[in-house]
Amino acid sequence: MATINQHYWNLKESYLFSEIAHRVNAYQAAHPDAHIIRMGIGDVTLPLPPAVIEAMHKAVDEMAHAETFRGYGPEQGYDFLKDAVKGYYEKKGVELQPDEIFISDGAKSDLGNILDILGLDNTVLVTDPVYPVYVDTNKMSGRSIFFAQATEQNGFLPLPDPHLTADIIYLCSPNNPTGAVYNREQLKMWVDFANQNESILLFDAAYEAFVSEDLPRSIYEIEGAKTCAIEFCSFSKTAGFTGTRCGYTVVPLDLIRQETSLNKLWLRRQTTKFNGVPYIVQRGAAAVFSPEGQKQVQENIDYYRRNAKVITDTLDKLGIWYTGGKNSPYIWLKCPRSMDSWSFFDFLLEKANVVGTPGQGFGQCGEGYFRLTAFSSHELTQKAMDRLYSILR
Repeated sequence: MATINQHYWNLKESYLFSEIAHRVNAYQAAHPDAHIIRMGIGDVTLPLPPAVIEAMHKAVDEMAHAETFRGYGPEQGYDFLKDAVKGYYEKKGVELQPDEIFISDGAKSDLGNILDILGLDNTVLVTDPVYPVYVDTNKMSGRSIFFAQATEQNGFLPLPDPHLTADIIYLCSPNNPTGAVYNREQLKMWVDFANQNESILLFDAAYEAFVSEDLPRSIYEIEGAKTCAIEFCSFSKTAGFTGTRCGYTVVPLDLIRQETSLNKLWLRRQTTKFNGVPYIVQRGAAAVFSPEGQKQVQENIDYYRRNAKVITDTLDKLGIWYTGGKNSPYIWLKCPRSMDSWSFFDFLLEKANVVGTPGQGFGQCGEGYFRLTAFSSHELTQKAMDRLYSILR
């Protein structure tokens, strides 16, 4: 008889978003005329930049002619896109080799798939609140998971605890869901900790393009990171590729464990289990790094930043504590009037017809907090904040 991976029994159903959908649908059914504004979704709303669309159209035309048609491409990505990523890192002061860059269909996929090259007996450390993918993908493999508490007291930026070591460490900065961003000194502490313990630091930089202050946008801006860290990046929030799917992962050649190159292991994994991102999509992604593409992408990011400012200005007027917003599309606020996360969700839905995400769904330390996103239109963001202010002033 065939057996199953019983570790899947340890996974919870997607309680958070199914419960949100259930409550919103029930309210809408009871109040069909209510105009509900959704500010909990982490999806972008602006279209792909014109430079990306133009590059994709050209690539489609190439596929129509035998002399320019492309079949199977390199699993680790075409050189033209890897070179563009390399040039992007050079602007951050980071030097990469093309062989250290792997093009993928998104950071979420690689954050889970990277575990293929890491031992099942490894212990795992994640921050709480946490992006659920970090936890669930390790539960699927039966690894032991420990949590570093992110709280209001530490600015939702926990630092290494010498009494809580782990073989695999996940960090996300700017953070999802809290929007908090580590500075260089804090990341240096994590890099030193990982090197001292021979841990692997998995650094999720999906939101790096939203950093506007003098804060690190890549873990490789930190001395020593290339011997302990793998970085995951995405075009989704940067350039609107949520429905197009493209990202990249950096695995340094200097990252060695048990006398084995993790770069070579990842290459072997990808060439076996992955056929690469479509040529048309990669041409669009390369256009993101063109001068015109960078200008257009920045305009989109600035649009979301203005939305974030509308949210944070409103919270400031109401005297509500929050983090995020300035260097992140996420705003993580303390629930007013001592409400718990779900009570505030219901209050906001019923009194203002606005939907956010209860912090409790991201972990125990998320209880009493709430996530709003800046991924909406200016009009709807302003309208939602006007409603919020009117019920809490």
